[in-house]
Amino acid sequence: MSKSYYLTTPIYYVNDKPHIGHAYTTLACDALARFKRLDGYDVMFLTGTDEHGQKVQKSAEDKGIDPKSFTDEVSQNFRDLTKTLGFTNDDFIRTTEDRHYAACQKLWQTLIDNGDIYLGSYAGWYAVRDEAFYAESEIKDGKAPSGAPVEWVEEPSYFFRLSAYQDKLLAHYENNPDFVAPKSRLNEVRSFVAGGLMDLSVSRASFSWGVPVPGDDAHVMYVWLDALTNYMTAAGYGQEGGEDQYAHRWPADLHMVGKDILRFHAVYWPAFLMAANLPLPKRVFAHGWWTNEGQKISKSLGNVIDPVEVANTYGLDQMRYFLLREVPFGNDGDFSRTAMMHRMNGDLANDLGNLSQRVLSMIFKNCEGVMPKCPAAHEDADLGLLNPLDNLLEGQRKHYDNQQFHEALKDIWDIVSAANRYVDDMAPWALRKTDLDRMADVLWTLAETLRQVAILIQPVMPEASANMLNQLGVAEDARGFEHLGADHRLEGGWAIEKPTPVFPRYVEEEGA
Repeated sequence: MSKSYYLTTPIYYVNDKPHIGHAYTTLACDALARFKRLDGYDVMFLTGTDEHGQKVQKSAEDKGIDPKSFTDEVSQNFRDLTKTLGFTNDDFIRTTEDRHYAACQKLWQTLIDNGDIYLGSYAGWYAVRDEAFYAESEIKDGKAPSGAPVEWVEEPSYFFRLSAYQDKLLAHYENNPDFVAPKSRLNEVRSFVAGGLMDLSVSRASFSWGVPVPGDDAHVMYVWLDALTNYMTAAGYGQEGGEDQYAHRWPADLHMVGKDILRFHAVYWPAFLMAANLPLPKRVFAHGWWTNEGQKISKSLGNVIDPVEVANTYGLDQMRYFLLREVPFGNDGDFSRTAMMHRMNGDLANDLGNLSQRVLSMIFKNCEGVMPKCPAAHEDADLGLLNPLDNLLEGQRKHYDNQQFHEALKDIWDIVSAANRYVDDMAPWALRKTDLDRMADVLWTLAETLRQVAILIQPVMPEASANMLNQLGVAEDARGFEHLGADHRLEGGWAIEKPTPVFPRYVEEEGA
């Protein structure tokens, strides 16, 4: 069995329709999942929806429908988004599924058996919008740090002995410095835990929309204990016959999250798992937020970005490239349409698209429509382009493993820029008049560069890369990473079709 790689998005809360933030997290996971599959891994890529809690119950009541009907409808919006944006998730989990109830109740029972859950009563500040409890010290002007309004809640509650795991968590961060990334987020988490942990209320008795607490139907599980367990549910935990899958998949290699939910994933979740004597995920990466043309995105401002509208306007691959190239992953970024067009017309149309079109057009025109054959020997100028290209994969692996997608793309575009300089330096249009053999070798060198570049950009731009590889005549079974490098050169000798542009220039319509 090939090596497993298991990565997850957060499960998205179903009280709203999907926006650019949801698409961004899932896109990053999709690119990573595609990369790992191309690199020979047995990948499991999970996304889904978080459907319990007070906020969902209230939203359903406001609409005059029952919570299950409400979640069926809204969850479908998220499932549809994965299809529309071409995401390759292997599973889509809903927390209202039977398999998930089984996993949650098994984990709860384990925590009870291990003495880490006890019955008490809760009195404190709770933000329904965040489904989170806050300490008195965190409340400013009647609001949580997130800006959500809080309300004073008093009710019977089961508690998880979070305080008992403070030292163990700090030791884990110390011994596993890559557990939380980027570094700034690890420091934030460590500081929060070092400041002291209180036991955590893990049940609610004032509403009923949630996973029932085993043996006490008056309580439902706190929505975050329920939500976080989804990652194990999908891996087979608590499922009849799921033991082999669980052993193969768990622990997860990566939980990708937005920075606003880092505390739940980097503090509560590992503490629950420690208490249950279960392996911890290997890494939690918290990415930044997008603004829209410099403004914070909010429903009240009416500037929420619809990823489907962006993909329809600019192209799906173009959107994918922009989101992963424009901003160092982990930082906040600004979604600017001017910047989007700059990337599309600069990096994509001018740099890579023009290179592909020029090279294939010269082959079609000057080599009688036949791909030149691989030369027996290469000149120094050719090797100056080919050698860095042949060694690109190792750096790409490192960047993807560190979730530095922008760095991976930058390295590829350095090669694209070098190839464009090589075209100008070698001037194959002049060689046509003086040295046809050398012209063919130069064009082959460029075609081989395009082949490897197209293979490497597949995780980010699957449609455009397939188009390039089709036009180069590369077989569909020769597009994995094992076909990169000097041992797997483009053989050539086959006819090619008249080329068509891969990345046409984007011109904004009048009045747009």
